Parts: sequence; C-alpha cells; structure tokens
Amino acid sequence: MTKKDKLLAHIINNPKDIDFDDLDKVLKDYGFNCRQASGGSSHYNYFHRSLPDILTIPKNKPIKAIYVKKAIRAIERLERGEE
Repeated sequence: MTKKDKLLAHIINNPKDIDFDDLDKVLKDYGFNCRQASGGSSHYNYFHRSLPDILTIPKNKPIKAIYVKKAIRAIERLERGEE
C-alpha cells in the first residue's frame, strides 16, 4: 500500500479529524486544481475537469466532517469514472 493509499484510507476511516494539508494533498494527487477565493478568504475551491461540481473547503483546523465527506464522494466518483 502506497503512502497515498494509506492517507486516503485514513481520511475515509476518520473524516472528523483531518488536517487541511492532508486533504489538499490527496485531492491534488487525484488531479484536482485548487484556487483560493478572492479577498483573502479562508475557503479554497477545488475543481476537476471530469467533474461538474466545485468543492469549497475552508482552511479550518480540523476540517468539518461534512467537507471531508464531500471530497471523498468526489474522489469515489472519479475512481468509478462518473462525470
């Protein structure tokens, strides 16, 4: 099992205690692009060319589980090849 796989498994198994940098790394490993909302916001927008939805994740510590679960669902859609 690679480090990427272990980190993703950790995120899936415990979505309540995830650091922003860990989630950011996993999303970027899956091809998501990131941009920070304008005006110095603490929210980051992630988008993928294969998915119509944009994930908005605040850079709070720890990230709320609802945002982590949305990211997990997006990754699962990519793995299944859904658009």
